[in-house]
Amino acid sequence: MRIEVGVDVGGTFTDAAVMAGGEVVRAKAYSTKDVTSGILDVLSRARQQLELGEDEFFSSVDKFVLGNTIVTNVIDELRFPEVGLITTAGFRDTLRIARSARGPSRDAHSHNAPPEVVRRDRIVEIAERVDVHGRVLRAVDADQVREAVTTLLDAGVQAIAVCFLWSFKNAANEQAVADLIRAIDVEVPVTLSSELAPVYREYERMVTTVLDAACKPVVARHFEELEAALRERGLRTRVKLMQVDGGFVSVEEAAKTPIKMFNSGPVGGVEGARRLASELDLERVVSADMGGTSFDAAIINEGEYRVLPRAEMGEFPTALTAVDISSIGAGGGSIAWIDSRGLMRVGPRSAGSVPGPVCYGRGGEEPTVTDAAVATGLIDPEYFLGGSIRLDLDGARAAIRGRLGEPLGLSTDLAAAGIYRLTTVQMANAIRALTVNRGHDPREFTMVSFGGACGLFAAEIARECDVARVVVPAVASEFSAFGLLHADSIFTAVQTTPWTFAAPGDALEEAYATLQQRVDEWFEADAIPAGSRQVVREADMKFAGQVFEVTTRLPEDAFTDALKDQVRKQFIVDYETEFGSGTAWTESEILVTNTRVKGIGRFGSDGEAPVRIVIDPDADRRREIVEPMSGERREVDVYRGLPRGASRSGPCIVEEPDTNLYVPAGATIMRDEHANYVIDLPPRA
Repeated sequence: MRIEVGVDVGGTFTDAAVMAGGEVVRAKAYSTKDVTSGILDVLSRARQQLELGEDEFFSSVDKFVLGNTIVTNVIDELRFPEVGLITTAGFRDTLRIARSARGPSRDAHSHNAPPEVVRRDRIVEIAERVDVHGRVLRAVDADQVREAVTTLLDAGVQAIAVCFLWSFKNAANEQAVADLIRAIDVEVPVTLSSELAPVYREYERMVTTVLDAACKPVVARHFEELEAALRERGLRTRVKLMQVDGGFVSVEEAAKTPIKMFNSGPVGGVEGARRLASELDLERVVSADMGGTSFDAAIINEGEYRVLPRAEMGEFPTALTAVDISSIGAGGGSIAWIDSRGLMRVGPRSAGSVPGPVCYGRGGEEPTVTDAAVATGLIDPEYFLGGSIRLDLDGARAAIRGRLGEPLGLSTDLAAAGIYRLTTVQMANAIRALTVNRGHDPREFTMVSFGGACGLFAAEIARECDVARVVVPAVASEFSAFGLLHADSIFTAVQTTPWTFAAPGDALEEAYATLQQRVDEWFEADAIPAGSRQVVREADMKFAGQVFEVTTRLPEDAFTDALKDQVRKQFIVDYETEFGSGTAWTESEILVTNTRVKGIGRFGSDGEAPVRIVIDPDADRRREIVEPMSGERREVDVYRGLPRGASRSGPCIVEEPDTNLYVPAGATIMRDEHANYVIDLPPRA
């Protein structure tokens, strides 16, 4: 039997989607601090559903893709190990100067310093210099480098970042430093900016380099333990890790650049939404992913998600290419609290899986979004995760009453409904930022809702945003893991290549040929079959005088002067798609800043495998709930799953073993032939 596994490690739960014997099973378990035990737990639950022994299961796995929050957590929580930075003399304070961020008052004396990744006394300057043309004006002094490295290691740094001025034009000085570091201590992780992000803008390049170095000690420990545990149980295939640019790579490749695993799990969900949109012939989709700690949204337009050439990771601007995902701290574990103004707030702090929401009974004391869902009756405390976990209803209501209701002069019902409404509005605002704020009409979009908590909020979020239809996939609670099953392997090579359309096309083609060689080497190293290979060429372009670029896809053919007009026209189309019709400065010269070649190994699972669904009409009943938008009590119908083709009218609740769906009054829900739920909302009066 051929088995494919996708695992998504979230902040609260670890999810698995397993394709075996022509069907998909899914499982969910608590995430653990060591990551590995949570993954083994969820795989054990999936294996038991398939009724397979441990050796039979693991030895049959030939695809294993993992999305995780390890890097995301390190950056979001600012939990960095000690990092040293070696940089060009005179540029020690680049990270602190940053982009001279100012507060809203624009007071030149008010500087909003970015979070500190590298202590100033862990930054060492080296007298070296490469000029704008890549000429080495001053080579590194080996004795000076040895002294700098020894000083950093004696100070206890666990990784070293090297970022020199203009090193993306000539990496010789950075490489010389790396060789000297490894001669002193072969074990210490080293990140070179010229290898990780050979592009211009020294601040973003330095940020990317130090973040990557900071993540290496953490990532190495986690994945060494995971691979050993999986091999011990009989796994023969190589574990693949999802990357921020939308594809996966091997553990070995990911260990070289761990920063690219930021948002690894949410990217799997966006990829799953893209493929679902293709199956359902949906042109415009907004994905909505609500898990235990965050709400992540993305736009998919005509089969493509937006990719940013300069991604922001937490509070840090970087030089990496990444899927455009808008994230806010609004998940099931988000904590509700009262601010200094006496107003209720929700998030961004999360209770995580430990101690978790109060209703979990694992030590949590602060009320969360999940506690509000239990307190309002949207979640049956006796049927959480199919009844495998019993929730503490009384504890949830007591926490809401004591922490929120009594201080604000609200009943427990109104306080719980307030948590729901605030969470809904925050998530709706995140979607408006992706649609309305970027010139898209949300009425033209379908929402694809997934994540364990989103089904309770999706219809009300859609109503707030004027989205008329919501699709909830059959594997909604584990949809990011399901998306990983269908992901492809991707490797991206990028290089700053200043070029104008007045220059010969051969000069640009020379840059692409160099990048193509790196991609070809990756194809061979990862043993990707020739028939599964695809190459995509891109260029970051802008009008002369502008600061930032727009990415344009180029033809696959070798670039020649004959292609200039086609590429120029495509850039204008892409520019106006981004900024609006008529905004292109067509009279201006167009500049190319970065060239990029993306190698894709097509490994997405073929065909559609049915998903195991649970339907128990004997468990259908009516239940009193607190209507979450009004705070009023009423009875609603509750269905324990729906068969394909069935439809129901709201208000009602549909209970699945791993998620619940709330359908408000006036809306309808039906289950399509693929087992997806479709919620249709009436136009707002």
